Amino acid sequence: MKMLKAKRLIPLFAALVLLMGVVSTASAQEYGTFSVDEIAFAIDNFVMFICAVLVLFMQAGFALVESGFNSGKNTINILFKNLMDLSIGATLYYLIGYGLMYPGFAEGSAGILGFGQVGIPDGTLASAVEGGYLPLPQVDFLFQVAFAATAATIVSGAVAGRMQFRAYMIYTAVLTGLIYPIAGSWKWGGGWLDALGFYDFAGSLIVHALGGFAGLAGAIFLGARIGRFNKDGSANPMPGHNITSATLGVFILLIGWFGFNPGSVLAMTGEGATIAVVITAVNTLLAACTGAFAAMICSLFIIGKPDISFALNGMLAGLVGITANADSVSNSSALIIGLVAGVIVVGAMVLLEKLRIDDPVGAWPVHGACGIWGGIATALFSDVATLGAQLTGSVVYAAWGFGTMAIVFAAMKAAGILRVSEEEELEGLDLSEHGAINYPEFVSGD
Repeated sequence: MKMLKAKRLIPLFAALVLLMGVVSTASAQEYGTFSVDEIAFAIDNFVMFICAVLVLFMQAGFALVESGFNSGKNTINILFKNLMDLSIGATLYYLIGYGLMYPGFAEGSAGILGFGQVGIPDGTLASAVEGGYLPLPQVDFLFQVAFAATAATIVSGAVAGRMQFRAYMIYTAVLTGLIYPIAGSWKWGGGWLDALGFYDFAGSLIVHALGGFAGLAGAIFLGARIGRFNKDGSANPMPGHNITSATLGVFILLIGWFGFNPGSVLAMTGEGATIAVVITAVNTLLAACTGAFAAMICSLFIIGKPDISFALNGMLAGLVGITANADSVSNSSALIIGLVAGVIVVGAMVLLEKLRIDDPVGAWPVHGACGIWGGIATALFSDVATLGAQLTGSVVYAAWGFGTMAIVFAAMKAAGILRVSEEEELEGLDLSEHGAINYPEFVSGD
């Protein structure tokens, strides 16, 4: 019976292979009532749609990671912030951000700031097919807005447990509506960094380093959580309340990254695009795995036992490190990039603790430090960019993310709306900010 069922699948599989072969090799032949161009266009847009959904699914991963690594009394607050990152971010990115990110700079103009249009530009099937297999404007927007939400939500974990909810709403609006789109336009919108030869395939710097350094600014201006550090400078561990949640969140992020990186090829049909998608996917997985392994080994030297929190952040570190170059490095290079990222994230976590900077989930070590590494690794392991261009981009995105958000956080601190009171922090932000408790059976929420 099983053999019979398997035989029935053979014609279906053969038909699928034939369809992909026809799409990949033909250019203007007719296939039934549709031209091959239209079939290829439909496949590419469908793949882009699925990739966009995968990246949007990463919001669930971030929510689980950040809430799991923090106290249970702040769970609702963290989940709420992630929800608003997407809700506010998507709205503002539609109204302002998309036009800022793709302003229509003239080729080679080295543009710095421009604005294309409010909302999404008009596009039709015919015009899109004539221009190649790039996605419809609406599909492209769906993919790009997911990136914007990712950049914003990185900060949520870095400021967890002590930031006023209204202050976070201001932050996420500024970053998704202005700061991230302007930064993205310098490369992906054809701006001055693109003209310089800077390369960032899927956003190690544009998305992750920007968000990581914005989170670092937030952590510094907020100050540490109550009880995190002693007067003598020593640190007190404040473990997360749900490692199961954090682990599941990392696995969700890993799955979502297969939309993040392979989706950035922006096509699936055609021999070159198909090869690029597969290479990118394999590199993404390899870097993630070696990052987790390297961080786990580092934990043996630091605390004497294998620590899952280190390994989870190591997997994310490997993913961030490979994002800038997943399409342009070899599989063996991806292994090395992930290994180095796993070591970097642990070193950065130790550094923050020495500096008495409280980043509860390791947002800057994972996204900031390893985002910089991803940009530099692009020059070291591929020939798509020079080291000078990559170093310039690294400095620019780190400074832009930290500097602009430092101004925002400093202004809110001066206005007295940045940090909750000591009483509210001890009570928990779920109750003080939202009047709710996520775990009613445990009144303390810890």
